[in-house]
Amino acid sequence: MNTLRDTLRSSFMAAALTAAATAGTGVQTIVDFENGLPPDTEERRFAGQTQYRIVELDGGRVLSATAEGDASGLIFPTRFDPAEWPWLEWRWKVDGIVRSGDARYKHGDDYAARVYVIFPHWLPLRTRSINYIWANRLPREAAQANTYTANAMMFALQSGDGKSGEWVAERRNLVEDYRLLFDEEPPDEAMVAIMTDTDQTQEAVQAWYDEIRLVR
Repeated sequence: MNTLRDTLRSSFMAAALTAAATAGTGVQTIVDFENGLPPDTEERRFAGQTQYRIVELDGGRVLSATAEGDASGLIFPTRFDPAEWPWLEWRWKVDGIVRSGDARYKHGDDYAARVYVIFPHWLPLRTRSINYIWANRLPREAAQANTYTANAMMFALQSGDGKSGEWVAERRNLVEDYRLLFDEEPPDEAMVAIMTDTDQTQEAVQAWYDEIRLVR
């Protein structure tokens, strides 16, 4: 007959094996949207409020983002060390670019989809970020400083309407990208955020985001 001690021992071993198996995969999910947004997700509003909703699409639950002259983003609570988790993966889709958007000018600083990696600093003026964007005119793989601050670098992973309406999977090495963009080693803490915004151009766009995760 099993004793309480045996039962507890079996439960502990099962939990330990599950944890070890998860750690062995080398994957940490930031958000997959199947169970909604993570607790403590922060919405940061800049102008109006982008409409973020969990929707059923293409056989799963994803995040829909609609902006009509709005600009607000979602910051996810997971904090991580890029040296330990260098790879960031996600997939996204847009229904079209911001027609009058142009990364060279403040009045064109709008994008149908952005995935930010934020490197916070206790002094806000020293906080840096990499903005992976679905660009309007900036060519793919081109990068430049944001028109408002050199601490935010814009990196075009997709550009134009060529893949509008398609899911596109992305995979970036955050350590390599930080070195490329800022010419130094990244800090030991980072966070991930997303934003769809059209406050500068007052256009209407929609995008979808799915399964943002870290890989060793």
